[in-house]
Amino acid sequence: MVCAKCEQKLGRVITPDPWKAGARNTVESGGRRVAENKAITQSKARFSPYTTTFHTCRICRTKVHQVGSHYCQACAYKKGICAMCGKKLIDTKNYRQSST
Repeated sequence: MVCAKCEQKLGRVITPDPWKAGARNTVESGGRRVAENKAITQSKARFSPYTTTFHTCRICRTKVHQVGSHYCQACAYKKGICAMCGKKLIDTKNYRQSST
């Protein structure tokens, strides 16, 4: 769970998404051009395992599976915060938050 500001920082896949209604990388949504080579034009958004480092979660100290995130998905869900910046998204006081 990430906030709207951090959603722009997420990586995008090279191949077009077959589910076109909510996809960001289709021609209809304006995310792609026709006959565009995404391997060349989107090199900054691609995943590179050699240059990126996976941080540890600031709460439980486990490895985070998403590049640029400071909180793991389990802790972000339980606390109701953004996984990347830690901004409070929902008030979890009256919720029964469990990871299963």
